Amino acid sequence: MLACKLALRCALLMLILIPAEGLFSQSPEKKSDDAKPALNVAAGKSIFEKRCAVCHSAATEKKKIGPGLKGLGKRETFAEGKPINDQSLRTWIENGGKSMPSFKGILTADEIRDVIAYLKTL
Repeated sequence: MLACKLALRCALLMLILIPAEGLFSQSPEKKSDDAKPALNVAAGKSIFEKRCAVCHSAATEKKKIGPGLKGLGKRETFAEGKPINDQSLRTWIENGGKSMPSFKGILTADEIRDVIAYLKTL
């Protein structure tokens, strides 16, 4: 009988202490410096509509001021023949080209990443 009472007390103590374990830790877990925020296609669309839609259409391939971007995610190369990938899109957005202005210093690296994620959905 004594053994049963002792076992019951131990079990109850464990039920109380295990959930509270995280409450007594001295410092929160650090996130890895290498961890990147998740892509945000919705944010990319919003940025595109504010910054890019003046010159580029997302709904068609027809030229507005700049080329229409519908289907960009399925294309393998730009009109000049250069490959389309995340890095080439980032470079194009950051540096501009032809009549497109540079967005380096205007958009953050994360915003550019989100715009690229959105462009791939077109």
